[in-house]
Amino acid sequence: MPDRLPEGKRITIKHNTRPAEYRMPSMQMSTDHYNIGYVISGDRLTITPTQSFDYHSGDVAMAPPYLYHYTIPQSALPYESYIIKFSPDFIEPFVRRIGNYMIDELYEQKICHFSRQSQEKISQMFEEMLQEYQKDAEYTEFVLQGMLFRLFTTIWEERLTGSTVYFRTPLSETIIRSLYIIEQHYDCRLTLEDLAREAGLSVSYFSRLFSEQLGMSFTDYLSNVRIRHVQSLLAQTDKTIMEIALETGFCHGDYLATQFKAKTGMTPSQFRRNSR
Repeated sequence: MPDRLPEGKRITIKHNTRPAEYRMPSMQMSTDHYNIGYVISGDRLTITPTQSFDYHSGDVAMAPPYLYHYTIPQSALPYESYIIKFSPDFIEPFVRRIGNYMIDELYEQKICHFSRQSQEKISQMFEEMLQEYQKDAEYTEFVLQGMLFRLFTTIWEERLTGSTVYFRTPLSETIIRSLYIIEQHYDCRLTLEDLAREAGLSVSYFSRLFSEQLGMSFTDYLSNVRIRHVQSLLAQTDKTIMEIALETGFCHGDYLATQFKAKTGMTPSQFRRNSR
């Protein structure tokens, strides 16, 4: 059955806690509402018929109506999140006043990353909305409408760009397992041969399968994962470039700086300043 809002409700807000191994039983879609959630803990991969993407603690994830999707774990961390569901007419005053561009772009982007300071602010906003929702007072929906508008503008203004990895084709269980291994061991000397051996496939066949399903080589994907973790450490810690290089598998600060500039167009120092 398609997921729907409860009858008579234009918005619902929940605080979900699930075990690390939780996965949706099948592909699902919402037919009458948008989803927006904040990940408190955990690492997840969402698969759609045409595109997949991962998200982690501190990220905001969004799904528009009629998006078939399937969510699976990417680590052994428990999955905890805030989830807000709301009908299109609930944000009509906001769209009428601001226009469609903000909502359209955010839901096209699907995943937003933030600096540590912004994460704390946005997490607090989700918690305050949950508390307001639980009051269930006569004026609650009106108050939540304004709080949701404020949440969207904060996400729009404080999101970091350029760090979400998308997969353009549905992923097989073999590739999903490989991505899990990469996420757990990206800081090691992980090779294509290691993953092929784990999958029980020849190196050439596994390499072709990986590229066909992800639209990039194993080397490029591993580099993207490492860069994403570098961005997180730059934004959320005061570790040196050399310390971050050793922690993310780049081995040397100069090599990290070269790869980071090639992927993001910024030096690590520039990215750190911008994210703060």
